Amino acid sequence: MSEPASKIVVHPAFAIGEIDRRIFGSFVEHMGRCVYTGIYEPSHPSADAEGFRGDVSALVDELGVTLVRYPGGNFVSGYDWRDGIGPVADRPARLDLAWRTVEPNTVGTDEFLRWAARRGLDPIMAVNLGTAGVREAAGLVEYCNVPHGTALADLRASYGAPAPHAVRTWCLGNEMDGDWQIGHTTAQQYGRRAAEAGKAMRMVDPDIELVVCGSSSREMPTFGQWEDTVTELTLDVVDYMSMHAYYDGTQPRRDYLASGYRLHRFIEDVVATVDAVAARRGSGRRLQIALDEWNVWSSAADVSPAGLARDLSFTAPRITEDPYQSLDAVVLGDLLISILNHADRVKIACLSLLVNVSAPILTEPGGPVTRQTTFHPFAAAARLAVGTSLRAAVECAPLATDRHGTVPSVAAAATHDRATGRVALFLANRGPVPAEVTIDHDAFDGCSLIAAHTLTAHDGDDAEELRSFDGALVELKRVETRNRATNAVLPAESWSVIELETGRA
Repeated sequence: MSEPASKIVVHPAFAIGEIDRRIFGSFVEHMGRCVYTGIYEPSHPSADAEGFRGDVSALVDELGVTLVRYPGGNFVSGYDWRDGIGPVADRPARLDLAWRTVEPNTVGTDEFLRWAARRGLDPIMAVNLGTAGVREAAGLVEYCNVPHGTALADLRASYGAPAPHAVRTWCLGNEMDGDWQIGHTTAQQYGRRAAEAGKAMRMVDPDIELVVCGSSSREMPTFGQWEDTVTELTLDVVDYMSMHAYYDGTQPRRDYLASGYRLHRFIEDVVATVDAVAARRGSGRRLQIALDEWNVWSSAADVSPAGLARDLSFTAPRITEDPYQSLDAVVLGDLLISILNHADRVKIACLSLLVNVSAPILTEPGGPVTRQTTFHPFAAAARLAVGTSLRAAVECAPLATDRHGTVPSVAAAATHDRATGRVALFLANRGPVPAEVTIDHDAFDGCSLIAAHTLTAHDGDDAEELRSFDGALVELKRVETRNRATNAVLPAESWSVIELETGRA
């Protein structure tokens, strides 16, 4: 049994925007085992000269990550960046109040930025606007970006980094609307603090770009009002409004499968709010969106939602090391569709986190590294979503959910690489039965099928041949491309990608 056939139309003229490669970013925080025994483990057989695991670095490359945010997250609101510079033997061990663990400061600014540079990753640094302020934020920019001739630039050089790190993008604090945050404050107080910090940071380096904190989630009681006030106070200083979005896999299955639609609405709401402020002020500035924390929490009920470590005997405890299921990978793929469909405004996105903590990559101390199910849709999208995001017009059956009302049963995003002529189609079937789809690409000249792959969370009769034990994508067999259209049957509860070769339309 399947739903009535769905129709999707893609046309090269219906462009949403150019895809900023930074939407395939991730996030490294001093939380759990993300850093220590995650990306960094000097005693590991694969470790490089600076102690970073080579096997993890290889998977980071395979994942297709382009950008990494650092050092937090909640961690940054109690962090003194000076604790993490200079000779490692002289660095203090500190109590990290965010996760109530001991931070040895073995890895700090220079180590992280050198690792990112070796991997070809664009770094985003966050500054502490919880327990610190304007002077500390401007000082970190000076330490990282000023070439020479100032106290902090020369200090960096004396610690082995004579060339500036040239960090382009900076986050003005983290989740300052949340009462769990150290230094939590009101929107008005935060907006003024962020504007002054940003102004000082730009005085140090006029070429940087700045991300201001939006709401910690769509469910915050101050959502909307927070964005309105903060935009009003920072519009002339900052470039991006941040968004954080996590979707809990233990909610009812159909609601969870509709998470991509929920993210779509969230982005639309934030864009409308920040644009309304600009219009009210008569400003031509339009803030872009930095979705600098997003992910799913495992649908395995015994590990979600996220829990916290409270044992001070640990330096790097196992926190929220979610074992992801096929269902989680399908939902994550659908979230990627929503991100691609807002390529005109979402210019930065960071899957949270990169290693071990709710992550696509898991490590064992001294042992192997593995890919989680969520690794695969992210890697496929990072590899194939190139060039221009196209508006995919979808006609499909509605799907009823308890939390989100009626949502489309099929979601789609399309990308077109004019340099190669290739089109990639990303498709989610949120429904419990297979979905027949016809993709009209008549506006492209001479389409032919390159490949089609899928992953499914459904336990139907044909599930075994469509699922692999680790969530890796398998061949989508029921697909056919002719010159004008592609017909496919999407498995129930699935995420699929279809690659087409076209003329240079």
